[in-house]
Amino acid sequence: MEFKWTDDVSDKVYKDAIHIRKEVFVKEQQVDPSLEIDELEDQTLHLVGYINSVPSATARIYEKAPHLFKIQRVAVVSSARKTGTGKKLMTELERYIRTQNAEIMILDSQDQAIPFYEKSGFSMEGDGFMDAGIPHHRMTKRI
Repeated sequence: MEFKWTDDVSDKVYKDAIHIRKEVFVKEQQVDPSLEIDELEDQTLHLVGYINSVPSATARIYEKAPHLFKIQRVAVVSSARKTGTGKKLMTELERYIRTQNAEIMILDSQDQAIPFYEKSGFSMEGDGFMDAGIPHHRMTKRI
């Protein structure tokens, strides 16, 4: 898997990230498109994983505070699920975040994905909440 990063919303990598997010969140999960693309697009760093040059997984990271990074919009296309692609994506996210002298990573996990994030060392925190009509929990990992 090849990874590419961008913070440029006019870049092809960003466009590939949006394509994956629309496929997974908007089409598959019926998330309202106005909720999927938000005001943080140009304030976040976008990652896309390519399998044989095909955009297959994406996520973005946001530095919420010094040493605190939030992972958002984690998505893997259906054809790449259950192949280790998501694990590789999470490993690459953590690799980069560690280079930024981070102390903690957080994310808001859909409840159905909690076991996936637990395998990457995240722990569930607090009460659940709804986001875009989908049950979520906050998860954290100290690094």
